Amino acid sequence: MLGAPSIVLATDNGNKTKEILAVVGDLPFSFKTLRDYPGFPRTVEDGKTLQENAVKKSMEAALALGAWALADDTGLEVEALAGAPGIHSARYAGDECDFNKNNLKLLEALRDVEPEKRKAIFRCVMALCSPQGQVVTVEGALGGRITGGFSGDRGFGYDPVFFVPSLNRTLAEMSFDEKNKISHRGKAARKIRPYLENLIR
Repeated sequence: MLGAPSIVLATDNGNKTKEILAVVGDLPFSFKTLRDYPGFPRTVEDGKTLQENAVKKSMEAALALGAWALADDTGLEVEALAGAPGIHSARYAGDECDFNKNNLKLLEALRDVEPEKRKAIFRCVMALCSPQGQVVTVEGALGGRITGGFSGDRGFGYDPVFFVPSLNRTLAEMSFDEKNKISHRGKAARKIRPYLENLIR
């Protein structure tokens, strides 16, 4: 292949972008995000699974922009809540919610649940779509449990309430590099990396 193609990260979320590029950003691509296409319509995430949403986001961007597109969809699944919030994680507290409101709703839902029954898993499905609409997906996961309150001021999303037993800290108490080594998104990005490397061979 002559030259390296552009890769569009099909997100306008700066936190996601930073975590993905920490794993693949050294590859010789011209990385762009949806912030570089201000008129691009936001994908309606109406899939029933993380995979469906990730595929839809990557495919819409790839076909519309004529470039390779990489997207992810991430969900927090809490055992005591029968897998909720799951695919609704980003909007758990409503369409106009923020990270704090989502966390407060989650803590309230688990208020009477004992610590040992607060098991949870973060899942991230990443989809890479060609300009012709061919898609490959990978998944990364991280197990842990939900705390009884906020702890740590780093990260984003549910990081302040997601405790990782093996490190005895929440994700929000870890440095960026520490989190990215073990996180669901970091794992997914490392799995997608070989597919990106194949594009430049």
